[in-house]
Amino acid sequence: MLETLLPFILTSFAIELTPGPNMGYLAVLSLDRGRIAGFAAAAGVALGLLVLGLVAGLGFGALISETRWLYEALRWGGVAYLVWLGWDSYRDAQKPLEPEDVQKNLAGYFGRGLASNLLNPKAAVFYIAVMPNFVSGTAPATPQLLSLTLVYVAVATIIHLGIVLLASTLQPVLSSDRIRSRAGIVFGVTLVLIAIWLAVTTHRTWSVSPLQ
Repeated sequence: MLETLLPFILTSFAIELTPGPNMGYLAVLSLDRGRIAGFAAAAGVALGLLVLGLVAGLGFGALISETRWLYEALRWGGVAYLVWLGWDSYRDAQKPLEPEDVQKNLAGYFGRGLASNLLNPKAAVFYIAVMPNFVSGTAPATPQLLSLTLVYVAVATIIHLGIVLLASTLQPVLSSDRIRSRAGIVFGVTLVLIAIWLAVTTHRTWSVSPLQ
């Protein structure tokens, strides 16, 4: 496994640096609410990645990949959730920003980060289609998959925290209610566009029965 660890880390970095739902949401949230809110959401995303990895490692990932209605439910659930986040970001930006709100809503930001990742089919596909390629056939697969999951979560979290730090440096620019209100339109549209991108890039052609 050690000989595949470096290639796996490099692959994980490459995949996580590709724009996606997690990156978009964390950037928008950190721009709007600052780094504390972004850190809370990043922690939720990390937990979501860990849960998906554990589920895939136990064999449930293949079930999702091979069952049309389960995969489509996950896919469209993720798209709908991003659209809702876009609307919520726009609506929230129309209200004056109160500093104490961020501290009160940390659990909410954590929960949104968790939900956005649990409903992210691209993360599930990574565990199902990419990670098994780095598993050695000379050792039990499940311990290797769980170890690689921890490595992937660590890599993803480092990148997500970097995104939060970079995006939050621009947060003071939005201190004006008028600028923040206009930025809310941009934030909302951005998340909706990411939802459309997710729907397009996760589309699959099924050759099995529609009942599966």
